[in-house]
Amino acid sequence: MTSSTGHSIRTGFTLLELVLVMLIICTLLAIASPSLRGFFASRETSYAAEQIVALTRLAQTQAAADGKMYRLNLNAGEGLYWLTVQDEGVYQLLNTEPGRIFRLPESTTMQLQGLAPRQQEYYIEFDPTGRCQEGMIRLINRSGEEVTIVCPTPTEHYYITKLEDPLNEWK
Repeated sequence: MTSSTGHSIRTGFTLLELVLVMLIICTLLAIASPSLRGFFASRETSYAAEQIVALTRLAQTQAAADGKMYRLNLNAGEGLYWLTVQDEGVYQLLNTEPGRIFRLPESTTMQLQGLAPRQQEYYIEFDPTGRCQEGMIRLINRSGEEVTIVCPTPTEHYYITKLEDPLNEWK
């Protein structure tokens, strides 16, 4: 395109300008990505804690409704947790979606306190009276951030707490 003076009018961007903009964007993303990774790891740990609390509420409610013992089983070494129900004296997986075996995010570890051990696994029992076993579950991600789930008394629900030092403040 030419102007009335005979000079061409430049429209758009040159390939060099586009490459420079892409280079700047890639550099900014490379700088920001480690902090984004930490954000998502923290969110995964919080989500796992919320899922564990939801399973404890389900077990407590179902135990009272069905008149059966329920357990939330925890394998800290493998990072696994699942619900079971006592049927004819034997604990079995539930036949529903909450009865499947759940796995913690890869970068998250589990520490347990006050729970009954059974070999390398631990469990929380929920009985038909609405009572449950008190205890504490700590989920810690790779960056050291932690989410703590507690039930201080047998008559309460498990919940996520924001205690500064839950091991010293609990009980």
